[in-house]
Amino acid sequence: MTATATIPVPSPVQHPVESRRLLHGVFAVLGVVMAVWGARMPAVQASSQLGPGRLALVLLAAAAGMVIGLQLGGHIAQRHGPARLLALPAAVFGLSLALLGTCRTLTTLAAAALLFGLAHGVLDVGANTAAVNVERAYQRSIMSSLHSSYSVGALAGAALAAATAWAPYPVLFATVGLLTASAAAASLPLIRAARHLDGPLEGNPSPPGPQAPRAPLRAVWLLGALAAACLLGEGAAADWSAVHLHTLHATEATAAAAYAVYSAAMATGRLIGDRLNARFGPITVVRTGATLAAAGLGTCLVIGSAPVALIGWASLGLGLSTAVPSLISAAGRGGPRAVGRVAATGYLGLLAGPAVIGAIASISTVPAALTLPVALAALVALLAHRALESR
Repeated sequence: MTATATIPVPSPVQHPVESRRLLHGVFAVLGVVMAVWGARMPAVQASSQLGPGRLALVLLAAAAGMVIGLQLGGHIAQRHGPARLLALPAAVFGLSLALLGTCRTLTTLAAAALLFGLAHGVLDVGANTAAVNVERAYQRSIMSSLHSSYSVGALAGAALAAATAWAPYPVLFATVGLLTASAAAASLPLIRAARHLDGPLEGNPSPPGPQAPRAPLRAVWLLGALAAACLLGEGAAADWSAVHLHTLHATEATAAAAYAVYSAAMATGRLIGDRLNARFGPITVVRTGATLAAAGLGTCLVIGSAPVALIGWASLGLGLSTAVPSLISAAGRGGPRAVGRVAATGYLGLLAGPAVIGAIASISTVPAALTLPVALAALVALLAHRALESR
């Protein structure tokens, strides 16, 4: 009698692919919701009769909520794992967008924006910490492709907002918000089954958690500073690329295309970033990309031509596309709190950068002010090796 050899077939939940698919959805939701909110903000301002100063207070409330959420999310993920930071924060994120559509006073808008930012921050840390864990399970770079889902989601959200510009914004906010909350509720069984979100299974290195080594504070601050430098460039593209094209006497359509070109280039870079990291290593990819970003945008500022400016903004998006994902991956070696700190520091660059550029432009010129993201991209290229080397 011959024995039949049986090859054990692992259950699907033991494969990180399901966790990766879930995270693609989470990052895409983050992009869609943020783009819808940002694209219809002028309508919110007009409907609530907010001047620039009062609108700034609403945005400040959202920023404060985000910073609190990033710190809170890092603490919770460190103690309990990031999987529990996905469904509930995503549902609150969507419902708070719907709530923003119902607010008409400064007080209610600020309160809803604080909740919106808080949910965003917690969800951001949950998604990025879970991504670090899933990347460790894969034992190869996947962070860039996950972040590409955010870029694609943002493009889709912006397109949706543009296509429904004829409709009242509360209808759009309620629709996107309720769909987000429903998707979050439907994902709960999948999140419970996708065990790699909280770290690799047997045979792989232990995930970040309470037992994770504490990252050296200086290394975390360096990663955060470079993330802030990169995200300042993203804020510059969002708020100043069209203004820059206007100073070059470009048409309205050409000026509006500047941010779209930047976003498309960034999404493309993130889609191919993991393959580049696997072939050349993240240090080389980030350093080369940041050099491209600085050279491309710097050249267009010197030449002062609208067509060259479009190429310059595309170079900035493509060049910086893999930097933040690589910095988050590096922060993940220090555990969820390190991820939260790096993300919080990075978002300060995104939030404060456009205002700093505006202040410089007010005493000089827009092209002169835009040398700030050029200089910071060059700094990222210079310090990439020191920040990303394994310690």
